[in-house]
Amino acid sequence: MPLQYKFDVVAALKGKGYTSYKLRQEKLLSESTIQKLRAGKGVAWENIETLCRLLDCQPGELLEYVESEG
Repeated sequence: MPLQYKFDVVAALKGKGYTSYKLRQEKLLSESTIQKLRAGKGVAWENIETLCRLLDCQPGELLEYVESEG
């Protein structure tokens, strides 16, 4: 996948006090979105917006483009 997260997003959320339980209970992110983040998979734009708000960052600080080989 050419777009990758620059850091462990789930760990960064935990560092800000957002456990997966809290994220689900407050309806900030769904369980399937949290699983995608753990696996390093892409998520919807709405979720990127939520992540940027919770982590106080810009999308470019969260994602990077890495040219795929081949």
